[in-house]
Amino acid sequence: MTAQTRTEIAALLARHNLSPSHRLGQHFLADGNITRKIVDLAEVGQGDPVVEVGAGTGTLTVALARAGASVVAYEIDTGLRPILEEVTAGLDVELRMVDAMRADFANELDGRTWKMVANLPYNVGTPLLLDALRDAKQITRFVIMVQREVAERLVARPGGKEYGLPSVVAGIHTRGTIAFRVPPQVFYPAPGVESAVVVLDRIDAPEAAERAIEIASSGFGQRRKMLRRSLSAVFDDPVSKLEMAGIDPTARAEDLTPADYVRLAST
Repeated sequence: MTAQTRTEIAALLARHNLSPSHRLGQHFLADGNITRKIVDLAEVGQGDPVVEVGAGTGTLTVALARAGASVVAYEIDTGLRPILEEVTAGLDVELRMVDAMRADFANELDGRTWKMVANLPYNVGTPLLLDALRDAKQITRFVIMVQREVAERLVARPGGKEYGLPSVVAGIHTRGTIAFRVPPQVFYPAPGVESAVVVLDRIDAPEAAERAIEIASSGFGQRRKMLRRSLSAVFDDPVSKLEMAGIDPTARAEDLTPADYVRLAST
């Protein structure tokens, strides 16, 4: 089976009396070139375990399985089960028709080395990814399609408006890059925004990672304030703590690198 076209996706949905759900943020990938580029970036070999979130009508699911991956595909829309069962028949694909936001990847995926390859639903993509980065250590590579603005936040460097808590979480747990941008017209239906594919490779996080993220969360919660004030919820004496870590108390949250937050958490 080749990647599904817009016409084929529309026909599949119509045959099962379905239509894309705006509530679920459904925009189904309908471009063979984009699908192949994502699979290539995933670098899957025979039997490699891959978790996909938002399987949709299965075009990426099938492409991953045909590349040799053993795919566990999450899909919240149970109405899509007949389509997914049809297009993945005979392939190494396990369908889990549940809400991935309620999934515990750390315990639901076995101890092998996993990759997450997904066209993440716009409405849940960021929190789901950040939870997986923090908790599911067995997922070592993420090849994900998200809104372009989200992609830019994930790989942002300190000092810019895009830099925020997602940047810190991603920077502590991974090394990442934006692989390529994706125009709206490759989806059915076309979203109103541009997307991008991001590749994140896990690195060993420091012991103070969670504390560092807690501190960053407090700082970005009041990002216009200086750290000496915005960190008052996490430190009794923020000024002394900042000075001990070699950080200017008049700096703001967006001025600190992920490493700065780790150092502050470890001081």
